[in-house]
Amino acid sequence: MTVLYQRVALIGLGLIASSMAHAMRQYGLAGEIVGHAKSAESRDIAVQIGLCDRVFATAAEAVQGADLVVLCVPVGVMGEIAAEIGPHLASGATVTDVGSVKGAVVEAVAPHMPVGVHFIPGHPIAGTEHSGPRSGFATLFQNRWWLLTPLDGADAGGVARLRALCEGMGANVDEMDVAHHDLVLAVTSHTPHLIAYTMVGVAEHMRRVSNSEVIKYSAGGFRDLTRIAASDPVMWRDVFLTNKDAVLDILGRFTEELFTLQRAIRMGDGEHLHAYFTRTRAIRRGIIEAGQDTAAPDFGRVPQGGEKGKG
Repeated sequence: MTVLYQRVALIGLGLIASSMAHAMRQYGLAGEIVGHAKSAESRDIAVQIGLCDRVFATAAEAVQGADLVVLCVPVGVMGEIAAEIGPHLASGATVTDVGSVKGAVVEAVAPHMPVGVHFIPGHPIAGTEHSGPRSGFATLFQNRWWLLTPLDGADAGGVARLRALCEGMGANVDEMDVAHHDLVLAVTSHTPHLIAYTMVGVAEHMRRVSNSEVIKYSAGGFRDLTRIAASDPVMWRDVFLTNKDAVLDILGRFTEELFTLQRAIRMGDGEHLHAYFTRTRAIRRGIIEAGQDTAAPDFGRVPQGGEKGKG
């Protein structure tokens, strides 16, 4: 592969940043990879495992001379980081992010971008329940979508170059309007996470069932919810606070659907339930056909005693 950026600065060294570092290095997409993490422990680990060529104590130091800066921090601190790095960005550099919300990121980051710097918001739809600099792996983005939400007047060359980087790491790339992105993700990611957190919370508060029983007799559905609910609490707190309008809209629609199902169950309306489940089952088939998951009956889980995989 061709080197697309001479120096990439990763601000925040968690799952996405560390996976980007591994992928860029494996495919030869970056000349130098530098990084910054707020936590001294994360910085030390990044040095120990050779994640970055250099690691800096401040974001301002890390971005100097970089032609690509990737903000891999929680949405709630994007504005603070943008204000810190703004005066130190190189002319002609591209700044992108990996946040799950785009509207709030644009509001927080764009005002701090100097003239001559290309701000191109982005969102890789990929991840695991793990976090930290040790959690990344080069294949995280393979056949996953990476959404770019260029702003009005965005530099076409900068967008094309960033797209090439994402595709070089194995991702499928699409472009989308900022507001539309936040609505779509409220359906496909944000509200499902909220439901997962809620269901696990319900199990926790069932005083008539001990925690040991909940864990011991976990069926596949509950087990999958606990994986989702194990995600980074800081990130998801910020997602819900910054995309609240779209999430509340979808949550309202979910509540209406739930009431309809409650009534069908109460009234013994098996015909309605069967028709509903048949329609929704087609969504699962569509996800598999799109190559976004496996049809394996164990959902890709490694049998007990086997090697634990990532994902």
